[in-house]
Amino acid sequence: MSQSECPCGSGRSYAHCCAPLHLGQNAANAAALMRSRYCAYALGEIDYLVNTTLPAQQAGLDRQAIEQWSRQSQWLGLTVEQHEELPGQPRHARVTFTAHWRDTQGEHSHRENSAFVEVAGRWYFLDPTVPGKYGRNDACPCASGQKFKKCCSAFLPG
Repeated sequence: MSQSECPCGSGRSYAHCCAPLHLGQNAANAAALMRSRYCAYALGEIDYLVNTTLPAQQAGLDRQAIEQWSRQSQWLGLTVEQHEELPGQPRHARVTFTAHWRDTQGEHSHRENSAFVEVAGRWYFLDPTVPGKYGRNDACPCASGQKFKKCCSAFLPG
């Protein structure tokens, strides 16, 4: 697939777009991580999807459901609408996108405004669907050393 267009819709070849990230290179920003995650769904790179979710949330992911959705869908395209880096430490960002796919039920699209956090030089997806009980004064699950209320509370349910 190295010469074909990347599934993320960047217009570049997979080899020069998402492949280096799938092989371990850090994403330059949250938008690049978002694109590489969409591409991972399209290519069935389930380990990558798990590994690019906030480490504290990885055990709570339904890996089987992720894999089933990835493999039973035909991925039709991604539109990244906005990428916004937010002030503060650690760095957080929001990426608004629409993903398109087809499955046995027909064609679908899903618009989302996802949150990301940079931890030790790596961007991670903050998955709001992963169960977690975070108190306002608990240590933040991103391991920033800050209290949850001062860090990721705006992006994750408490």
